[in-house]
Amino acid sequence: MEEHCYIIIYDLCEPDRDYESLKQAIKEYTRWGKISQSAWAVVTSQDCVQIRDNLKKFIDNNDKLMVIQSGKNAAWTIANASDKWLKENLIK
Repeated sequence: MEEHCYIIIYDLCEPDRDYESLKQAIKEYTRWGKISQSAWAVVTSQDCVQIRDNLKKFIDNNDKLMVIQSGKNAAWTIANASDKWLKENLIK
């Protein structure tokens, strides 16, 4: 099955809620990188809907979650994930 890179972006609205389970669910993907505070990239054979449905189990109804298939080009200044990881995975 073909794998692609997906960008996961979220806004968590409950300040005192523990969202560690969401982060752990993202880290269960074989290849993942944290891009910024609320943005991650994962490489998987799942599609956007499958990823969204998997992760929405870990957020509240008023939280925002977006999953976008990465394109062929990317540019950035500073990211939490290493430049090497981003270059190897964002174009998938």
